[in-house]
Amino acid sequence: MKALTLDHPEITHQSLLAQAEAIPGAWIGIRIAALLLWLSGWKSPALFELFGVSRWAVWQWIRWANEQGRRSVPPRPAPGRKPRLSAAVQQQLDLALQEAPEKFGLPRTRWDGVLVVEYLRRFHQVELQVRQAQRYVRRLGFTLQMPSCPYLEPVPSGGKGCRW
Repeated sequence: MKALTLDHPEITHQSLLAQAEAIPGAWIGIRIAALLLWLSGWKSPALFELFGVSRWAVWQWIRWANEQGRRSVPPRPAPGRKPRLSAAVQQQLDLALQEAPEKFGLPRTRWDGVLVVEYLRRFHQVELQVRQAQRYVRRLGFTLQMPSCPYLEPVPSGGKGCRW
């Protein structure tokens, strides 16, 4: 097996320490610490034992550092589709769900998936399916509940509550 070396000119003690100061995050710090220790003469088995990561992870970090230099240190964007709702729209939806739908000119007393779709269409020009809207509501910490009567009236059969 070929000996592992770290020889990219951008990877130095000073550049890695400067990047550690600029970027918050535990995994980035671990990666930077592993690269610093590697530059100080530590071997890969000691590094993966010290940081509790796999041997393959340490090899990947060193390989990426050799290929990309300092660009290898910050995390890569997560794979997959980007969310349909931006962070700002999600925050506004969160605030809207804390209010009554009537405040926004919507004709019901409680939020449901159909109403969230209508709200997003009217106020944010976002098209979602009802199930997607329900997932966003759930993700924001709200639960969808069965509609209830605003008032209780006796039912002709002698029972209580509304008949649906």
